[in-house]
Amino acid sequence: MPTDTRTVVDELVRRIGQGDPERIAALYAEHIDWKLSWPEPGHSRAAPCWIRARSTRADVADHFRSLAEEHIPEQADTRIERTLVDGDNAVLLGEIRQTVRDTGRPYRARFALHLTVVNGLITRHHVYEDSLAVSGAFEPQV
Repeated sequence: MPTDTRTVVDELVRRIGQGDPERIAALYAEHIDWKLSWPEPGHSRAAPCWIRARSTRADVADHFRSLAEEHIPEQADTRIERTLVDGDNAVLLGEIRQTVRDTGRPYRARFALHLTVVNGLITRHHVYEDSLAVSGAFEPQV
């Protein structure tokens, strides 16, 4: 198992591309600091099912399963434009492209992912993304 930050982050990106939630989750510590940006509770748009509080490795696997169930895999693409590493911390900058299974609507969302790696495992996973682009693709057409 790799232990340095860059190697762990590169392996995470590779495993996400392969789409196996259990193998992705194996890179995370048993307990993690997890955050996905989304408007505050009470916002007029409901959060998609994968956007919720998480704190364990099992939650990570559930996150990636839920994310896959909500989208059309053949129409998914993530582009990492830059990976910045400083000690235990890494920030990935890029764009996700997905198509919502229920609505058939595609979306693109810019993101920054802040990860912290300690002893070869990811202990922090904070995503900052264009939640407006994501939520709009989930709204029913009128």
